[in-house]
Amino acid sequence: MARRTLSAALALVAGTAALVVPATHAQASAPGTKDVTAVLFEWKFDSVAKACTDSLGPAGYGFVQVSPPQEHIQGGQWWTSYQPVSYKIAGRLGDRASFARMVSTCHSAGVKVVADSVINQMTSGSGTGTGGSSYGKYDYPGLYSVNDLNDCQAEISNYSDRANVQNCELVGLADLDTGEEYVRGKIAGYLNDLLSLGVDGFRIDAAKHIPAADLANIKSRLTDSHAYWKQEAIYGAGEAVSPDEYAGTGDVQEFRYARSLKQVFTGENLANLKNFGEGWGFMPSSKAAVFVDNHDTERNGQTLNYKSGASYTLANVFMLAWPYGSPDVHSGYEWSDKDAGPPSGGTVNACYSDGWKCQHAWREISSMVAFRNTARGEAVTNWWDDGSNRIAFGRGSKAYVAINHESSSLTRTFQTSLPAGDYCDIQSGKGVTVNGSGQFTATLAADTALALQAGARTCTGGGTDPAGPGTGTGTSGASFGVNATTQPGQNIYVTGDQAVLGNWAPAGALKLDPATYPVWKLDVSLPAGTTFAYKYVRKDASGNVTWESGANRTATVPSSGKVALTADVWRG
Repeated sequence: MARRTLSAALALVAGTAALVVPATHAQASAPGTKDVTAVLFEWKFDSVAKACTDSLGPAGYGFVQVSPPQEHIQGGQWWTSYQPVSYKIAGRLGDRASFARMVSTCHSAGVKVVADSVINQMTSGSGTGTGGSSYGKYDYPGLYSVNDLNDCQAEISNYSDRANVQNCELVGLADLDTGEEYVRGKIAGYLNDLLSLGVDGFRIDAAKHIPAADLANIKSRLTDSHAYWKQEAIYGAGEAVSPDEYAGTGDVQEFRYARSLKQVFTGENLANLKNFGEGWGFMPSSKAAVFVDNHDTERNGQTLNYKSGASYTLANVFMLAWPYGSPDVHSGYEWSDKDAGPPSGGTVNACYSDGWKCQHAWREISSMVAFRNTARGEAVTNWWDDGSNRIAFGRGSKAYVAINHESSSLTRTFQTSLPAGDYCDIQSGKGVTVNGSGQFTATLAADTALALQAGARTCTGGGTDPAGPGTGTGTSGASFGVNATTQPGQNIYVTGDQAVLGNWAPAGALKLDPATYPVWKLDVSLPAGTTFAYKYVRKDASGNVTWESGANRTATVPSSGKVALTADVWRG
């Protein structure tokens, strides 16, 4: 959606009041067997194409959602993408040719494409767009005039008044009269143009501000009646417009889901999640598009975000393991200024550099995409909780997950419905053996998860995060984990007196994974019995290197397994 100030009516809903309702586990409605969408927010189309080939396809993502491709107002802020000037594909993220190449490349990687589509509003001022089109707030030559806009030329002021919400201006943006035949035809023409380039579906921005009947009419004009349709309609208690009104045309983004995850992971007990979904009063799973955060909520504080540390990572693990809705994994960039646009104008040269967070590729998250694909259609089984923040559950005989959101480790014997045999814990890359009774014993460190699935019986890889030489999941080595705070554009590396650690050369140092920030992690394979010295370094986007202070650290690889260096703290 465009930049906006949310009303008090959008405050967090007290979901726990409905916990007495029996759980149901309807399946998500996104087409195909792969229903997870990676939302690559403000990524250039060329960078999206590369991600489809390098990480999204291999991880099993079904969809990638791209930011609005149409011509928009000029400016560096992210929200300029949400003030369209025309329906030409000529935004800062790429031109028509790069968009078409991206769609083709993603399809070749087995990933469908969803386009974020801004059809409720135009701009708040006048100027020249990113594609060279001149415009005024109420005049878009060759496209719309003031007669095509709603008569209410004042900002929305009352969310309890349907006409005010759907006819007035969202944060001062010119509001299209979508009840007009001409306007409906122009919007449908734009969406059909995207379909002609191979797009598989749309996220309808600010759908709540468009009457549901108008959207149904526009959708009826599409050349592909099966195109995926996901609508942004934010729930607000007591508001005149309800998200349920839009369920007849497609999926609806269930904002209560994300708000409640923040509530549970930061102030309540994970044990309360036993009937998360319809049992909390949410809309039917088959119509719900869900997320831990999106580009709006990560900035306005309504949900968890990448700054939330382990709570954020574990919430994504839970979302992908739990059979409710069609999940979106947000993948954006670091920000301190909430209006700041994408680094490098949207070009992603490498994940975890230049401020790009790449949440879609964090091992803890990306590994769960295959878990979800494997578990699709399986009911929740073998639920266990400790009454607090440790939970575990299976998905029939196909998968099993355990989450420890406490500050101390957990060791226990878990009961599953998995067939006996060896499995790979896709969270840590370590082997787990399930006995003939479906049981296994494991230790989960504080704020970590464990996940097993039928398609991962042996540990042969380390997920989709970029990895340096010698990294991975070998049977012996070191598990680094250093608590280190950074500024945007900075990353933490480890180097030492072994070739695999770069022989003390910063250029050869291995970058650690920030998925559980402020703890940076990396597993490195080393021969059993190796005694080695090491130290952490911080690098910024310009390549400047800062060594931590103090003497060299030392450790010895045990005769079997990895030496755990997970309590390290950066020495300033």
